[in-house]
Amino acid sequence: MKKILIVEDEKLLADMYKTKLEIEGLSVDVVFSAEEAVSYLEKNLPDLILLDILLPRDSGIDFLKKVGGMKGVSQIPIVVFSNYIDPKTKKEALKLGARAYLIKTQFTPKEISNKIKKYLKE
Repeated sequence: MKKILIVEDEKLLADMYKTKLEIEGLSVDVVFSAEEAVSYLEKNLPDLILLDILLPRDSGIDFLKKVGGMKGVSQIPIVVFSNYIDPKTKKEALKLGARAYLIKTQFTPKEISNKIKKYLKE
């Protein structure tokens, strides 16, 4: 079973996507900050990371910078999923290794699930 790590500080959204992805047959863990995500990755290597940009304290961009050199993490597809629409931030996230930068309001949970499955097959 493929494991997804969701890094999302809004509990309601995190729970909604966790439930949707589990219904689709994926195993899902949720953390609520970039710091928690880094700690998680020191012990676990998921098959994909779904990352919000606007997080408490360290941002999603800070997270990407921190994990870029972590052993095994560079092989994990990271999909940024945020409502933060900023071309500069998007460009930086992609430069730091994110496979995609998706805007939450432009996708249904089903469409996000389909995108994730696409990246898991690559």
